[in-house]
Amino acid sequence: MTTVQDLIDRIEAEAAADADPETTPDVGIIMGSDSDLPVMEGAYEALDELGFAEQTDFGDAPDARFTYESYVVSAHRTPELMYAYGETARARGLDVIIAGAGGKSADLPNMTASIAYPIPVIGVPVQEKSVDSVIGMPTGAPIVAVDAGKSFNAALSAAQVLAREHDAIADRLVAYHEDLKGGVAADSADLHDLGIDGFRARGEE
Repeated sequence: MTTVQDLIDRIEAEAAADADPETTPDVGIIMGSDSDLPVMEGAYEALDELGFAEQTDFGDAPDARFTYESYVVSAHRTPELMYAYGETARARGLDVIIAGAGGKSADLPNMTASIAYPIPVIGVPVQEKSVDSVIGMPTGAPIVAVDAGKSFNAALSAAQVLAREHDAIADRLVAYHEDLKGGVAADSADLHDLGIDGFRARGEE
């Protein structure tokens, strides 16, 4: 059975490997518990939509140029893993971290932002009651945060950070946005042309 120390040893070895940044994960997704996954899945969906691939082996990157990884990291149950993850993030090639946590003491995003600084951290309150905890960082220790449950938006924000350096991601974001606009235009035309009954019937087909 894998232990917390095993994971710490793994990521510290990866940090020491001095790997080519083009082969390392660009985005890290962390969450306080596997029970947060149903909410955090939106981040995976958004990154997949933008052409990122999931990297499960640090030493064997997928063919995709841009990748992401994910771990369960609890600020309260495995603080040593949280510290190791944050402290090694830059050396492991991460450019941005998405961190989700639930409960009233949703400390993982905040603590990770402090430890991994200056790497940007985007916090996802997994529950509505987690919002105040996630956004309550003091001046000088910033964190970007989305609304409760909006991990999809968190991933889009992560891609926007990367787009400042990578034109390919910027182009994918623009294309995604244009698709959204096209969808609204199609719905608008159908609602007008088909009327409400026809529009509803379209959705039932």
